[in-house]
Amino acid sequence: MKPILQNLAEMTAHRDHLRLEVSVLSTLLKLGHIVQVRALELFTQDEVLMLRPRSWSHEGQLVSSEYDAASDPQRIPLAQEPELAHCIATQGESAARASEQRHTLWLPMWLSGRPTACLEITQSRRFTRHQRDVIMGVFLVYQNYQSLLDYSERDALTGLLNRKTFEEQFSRQTGAPASPGEGEDTVRQWLAVIDIDHFKSVNDRFGHLYGDEVLILVANRLRTQFQSQDSIFRFGGEEFVVLLRSLTLAQARQALERLRAAVQTHVFPQIGHITVSIGFAATQKGSPVEILGRADQALYYAKEHGRNQVCFYEDLVNSGALQIKVAHDEVELF
Repeated sequence: MKPILQNLAEMTAHRDHLRLEVSVLSTLLKLGHIVQVRALELFTQDEVLMLRPRSWSHEGQLVSSEYDAASDPQRIPLAQEPELAHCIATQGESAARASEQRHTLWLPMWLSGRPTACLEITQSRRFTRHQRDVIMGVFLVYQNYQSLLDYSERDALTGLLNRKTFEEQFSRQTGAPASPGEGEDTVRQWLAVIDIDHFKSVNDRFGHLYGDEVLILVANRLRTQFQSQDSIFRFGGEEFVVLLRSLTLAQARQALERLRAAVQTHVFPQIGHITVSIGFAATQKGSPVEILGRADQALYYAKEHGRNQVCFYEDLVNSGALQIKVAHDEVELF
């Protein structure tokens, strides 16, 4: 029992989701008889629930995928694992598969009523009742701690990721492999800044309670319009940031235009119609602050030239609408 407690103490010392994930896999491997452990990510792609290994054991070592979910070559439809698919569909606590030489146990994790991840434990012999109890105990500690980490990373009003998680998410996204080249058909990652137009007048005319409701409803629109592998943040006030993964320029522009139109046509209680302005930039070249600055410049241009529109940073630079000057070996806008 003492080694397990030591591993649990080490596991809960982490303040990072991925490190915590790897730590729980390490803890499970030390329980004996287990030949493989995997942490699986559940996500939706083209309205199909998908599954992919995010971290796993290989020849005694733990490794993590270098891909984002949407482009991972190991991703499969959840339906290809029928026992786990049935467990998810019925919101079960666990699923199992047994054969003569291989016994697998799945433990799905839920967040806000939807499945987000799953631990998979495989061994060559049948799981005993004692083994399952110990594994379930480790899993519950892991799940509770993951929930605490997630809560600390969320905006209290909207439930979106908060600003302090941005750089970590940015690093993970921009570290994902992308197709070579810089043409319009190149699959890249994108950063968009979204700002509610005339939001101060909403608070002034209707009060902060209605203003908060607008923020919540816009956040819900953001969740609806983007894929589960995209990261959505509330940066404070009426400003939101989205990291879009693995899209061409045309696809990114289309997704952001779809959001703009969805907000414009939505009828907000008491208030009626509102609009948003959006600026976006590619994330491949520059630090988080630099990329955010480019998207901000595009956003400010949109707001100063009519609002309720989507502006791409490179379009504005290439057209001369934004001019660049060099000072102290850095690129600056004026």
